[in-house]
Amino acid sequence: MSLVDADNPGPAIRPGTLLVAGVMVGDGLFDGAVVLLLDVDGDGALGVILNRLSDFDLERALPGWERLVSFPHRLHDGGPVSPDGAIALASPADAAEEPPGWRELFATVGLLHLQTPLELADGAFRDLRIFAGYTGWGPGQLAGEIADDLWLVVPATYSDVFDPDPETLWRRVLARQEGELGWLSTWTSTPELN
Repeated sequence: MSLVDADNPGPAIRPGTLLVAGVMVGDGLFDGAVVLLLDVDGDGALGVILNRLSDFDLERALPGWERLVSFPHRLHDGGPVSPDGAIALASPADAAEEPPGWRELFATVGLLHLQTPLELADGAFRDLRIFAGYTGWGPGQLAGEIADDLWLVVPATYSDVFDPDPETLWRRVLARQEGELGWLSTWTSTPELN
């Protein structure tokens, strides 16, 4: 399902799409955010912020999972909705097998149910990341924010999801885009330097 209207064609908004915060976003919540969409339907959309680390201790929140997550071995801040809940993204170690508790979203990236026993998850995944909370939009809300240039829509890559250096992800995602969108990777909040 595309949230982009027929008069203004652009990338389809679906699971696996990245939303990159526009340069004018300055709300303190989504500045420089890179969001991976996980679900999009008539009721709205939801995703997780890929480039924010959480202040919560992963081992305390979910004992035993810290040793299974990819570098930087931390809990990520997925967004302001349900911050006490957790969402796990993972990629199977063997692409030919679908591990228990895992459901594919796009390519080899999928959701992992955190009720999966640790002994079944251990060694079953090439990469794994856990997010506290998520981002969400009601019907039509995301389309409006995209039309207002609050979000730039680009395809996600596997490496975006499991990136080891979240602090620089926003610039690197933009830098690989063509044309003027790529130029935004050099944006600075000091206008005379842009």
